[in-house]
Amino acid sequence: MTDMILLQAQGAQGGNSMWIWMIVILIIMWILMLRPQRKKEKEERKFREALKKGDRVVFSGGIYGKVHEVGEHTVEVEVGGGTVLTVEKSMIQPAPEAKVEEKK
Repeated sequence: MTDMILLQAQGAQGGNSMWIWMIVILIIMWILMLRPQRKKEKEERKFREALKKGDRVVFSGGIYGKVHEVGEHTVEVEVGGGTVLTVEKSMIQPAPEAKVEEKK
């Protein structure tokens, strides 16, 4: 009878330690994955709010251009040859300076 009580007590402790490990794993996942992602999203939001005429940008589809006019939710971007596209602000990212080449 006492053996059965000891086994039940050990089983209950094992269940509690499982929950502790699950919480620890979730905290580690938050620190390593979600936190840097949120930081990057915050930086991109600041970039989009600070857009001004003449800034070099790239669309999420890979098209490079130069900001022609900034609206509340949209941006007009000159992509070359006098072509101006109107795009949603959320589709614009900062252009990596090393890849942008201005043709003359």
